[in-house]
Parts: sequence; C-alpha cells; structure tokens
Amino acid sequence: MNSTLSKKSFFSERQWSIIASIFLMATSAMGPGFLTQTATFTAKMGAAFGFGILLSIIIDYVVQQNIWRVVTLTQKRASDIANLALPGSGYLLAFLVILGGFFFSIGNIAGAALGLNALFGLDTKWGGVLSGALAIFIFSSRKATLAMDKSMILFGLLKIALIIIVAAIVVPPVGLAVHQTFLPDQIDFAAITTIVGGTVGGYICYAGAHRLLDKGTVGPEHIDEVAKAATKGIIVVGIMRYILFLAILGVVVSGATIDLASHNANPAAQAFQYAAGTFGFKLFGLVFWAAGISSTIGAAYTSVSFMTAFKKNMTPKQNNIATSSFIALALLLFVLWGKAPAGLLIFVGGFNGLVLPIGLTIFMYVAACRKDLMGNYNYPKWLIVVGILTCILTWWMGYISFTTVFNYLNKL
Repeated sequence: MNSTLSKKSFFSERQWSIIASIFLMATSAMGPGFLTQTATFTAKMGAAFGFGILLSIIIDYVVQQNIWRVVTLTQKRASDIANLALPGSGYLLAFLVILGGFFFSIGNIAGAALGLNALFGLDTKWGGVLSGALAIFIFSSRKATLAMDKSMILFGLLKIALIIIVAAIVVPPVGLAVHQTFLPDQIDFAAITTIVGGTVGGYICYAGAHRLLDKGTVGPEHIDEVAKAATKGIIVVGIMRYILFLAILGVVVSGATIDLASHNANPAAQAFQYAAGTFGFKLFGLVFWAAGISSTIGAAYTSVSFMTAFKKNMTPKQNNIATSSFIALALLLFVLWGKAPAGLLIFVGGFNGLVLPIGLTIFMYVAACRKDLMGNYNYPKWLIVVGILTCILTWWMGYISFTTVFNYLNKL
C-alpha cells in the first residue's frame, strides 16, 4: 500500500517538474524582448519576417532537444558539462550567459513597468519597483520553488490567452504570411539572429533543462519523457510566436505607421493600440506586464544557476538570496537608467544570438559525442547531425550580423 502511494506521488511530482520546466522555457522565450523584436522586424520587413519566425522555431527545436538531453543525461549544469568537454570553457559560457541574462533582466523589468504604465498610468520607475519587488518576493518566500513554478504557469497561460485575443481582433493576411514564410522576398540575417537570440539564445535555452535538473527529473530512464516534453513545449511556443507575428502583420498591412526611430519608440504598444484602440493598449499593458514578470523570474533563476561555475555547492537558501540580489541589482540599474527598453531588448536579443553558437560549439555537440559523459545512452545520430548543421548556421549568421547587432546600441 505504502509502495503504491509512494510511486503515485513520485509520478505526480515528476509530471509537475516537466510541466514547470516547459512553462519556464516558454515564458522565457516569449518575454518583452520577443514581443518588441517581433513588432520591430515585422514593421520593417512585413510578411517576409515570417521566414525568420520559422527559422527560429526550427533552431529552437534542435537546440532544446540537444540541451535537455545532455543536461538530464549527465545530471550536470551546462557550465560543468562545458568544463568537462573543454576545460575552462564553462567559465566563459557562464560569464556570457550571466551577462546576457542580467541585461535582459533590466529590459524585462522595464517591460513590466511599461505594462503597468499602460494599464494604470503608473510612473514607469514605480512600476519597475513594484514589479521587481514582486519577483523578489516570489524567491524570498519559504516555498520559493513552488511559488516560481505556479507563477510561471499562471503568467504563461495569461500571455497565451491575451495574444490569441489580439490576433482574433486583427484580421491578418494569412495567405500572404504563409507564402512569405516559405518563399520570402527578403532575408535579413541580423533580424533572424536577434529573434533567435531573443527566443532561444543566452540563458533561455538552458532554463527548462536546469529546472528539470533541480527537480531531479534526470537520467536515461526519463529521457524519452523529457524529449517528448521538449517537443510539446516547442510546438506550443512556436504556434504562439507565429500567432503574435500574424497579429502584428495584420496591423502593419492595414496601413498603420509604427515608430521605429525615436528613443522612446515602443512598437509592440503601437501595434496593440492600433489593433483595438484603448482596449488594445490595455491588453498590451497586461501582456507586457505578464511577460516582463515571468521573464524576469526566468532570467534571474537561470543566470544564477550558472553561478555554480564559480561557487560550488550553493545551498537553496544561498541560491534564493543570489537570485533576489540579481533581480534587485537589475532593478536598481533600471531605476537609475530610466530609459525605454525597446533598444536594449533588441540589442540583448542580438547579443544572445551571438552567444548561442559559442555554447553549442563548446560543449553540446562535443559532449553529445563523448561516451564518458553520455554513458551507455545511444545518442540519436540524426540529432547530432542536425545539431552540427544548426551550429554552423548560427555561427555564420552571427558572423555576418555582428556589426549590425552592436549598432543596435546606438538606439539606447
């Protein structure tokens, strides 16, 4: 009897950990950065940006499938795997991920602040303080991990529902979008590098895998379940990315002019407001606030998980303190900086897009081919092949986009 109850409890906890990991990945991949980048590049490129969305989904699938497998099979954090695969590389990876996650956190807090400003007219600095304080409170609670999991699921479902509402209000040219998605009139690899960085680059690609590791859903006995969960999560996120793209495209083709030039430009807010007036602007506020809060939590949690590269054996209490401090410092810089986040969110997306191939090259595909790390698991050959091709592609995109990405700093 006790054995049956124990097994049932274990199954429920494992399922819960997988659901929480999916939502952590999903909410991290659909934060203010993605909303801003999608609005900006759709306004700039029109339906042709659909190809960028499609390519980002394909890259996301390959990257997440490999990372979730390697992390859960080795039962180690990404920085530790990197150090084993190529000694010393884990410190570089950790530094780049933490740096990108920190700047994304500033933008995420700013995004949440803009959301409260749209909803209630609240000054953005006070909106940032309240949003940052809420994120810190979640990590300061006695049941921090449970609070984080539930909040990520709640905010994730809220974002999905609101984006679907906006897409339903706008009547997007689906036929044109589908045609341009597969046969685009133009391809902007700097834009694609940025959207890839904003959805799977930097800390984002490790968020779900590290959550599974912390929850104990690891080992070859869980690998099939983990792989299926990653696939389901990517499908959901991919559909939502495309729906948001269609919603913004519907606004663009209707003749709306979206400001992309000024320092205070907020393309996503303009698109939502044009789509549904005051109601759309309020929806934008709610979407951006939910996206900002959830992504702040995801960025802080995942970035701090890389700090173990420099300080081993962090206790749960130390981890929560470090995460709260990470958010507090990002909040402080936002208050002192005090500018609109659009330019920062676009630049950091591009920066994370440049970081992505470094992480893939250093350890994911090196580690996947190492029997001493993979044990007896027969790693899928097709996944290694498409992984190597994806790695080459992201390196090439990063190379031709490097100058353009750093030119985004001029918009700050």
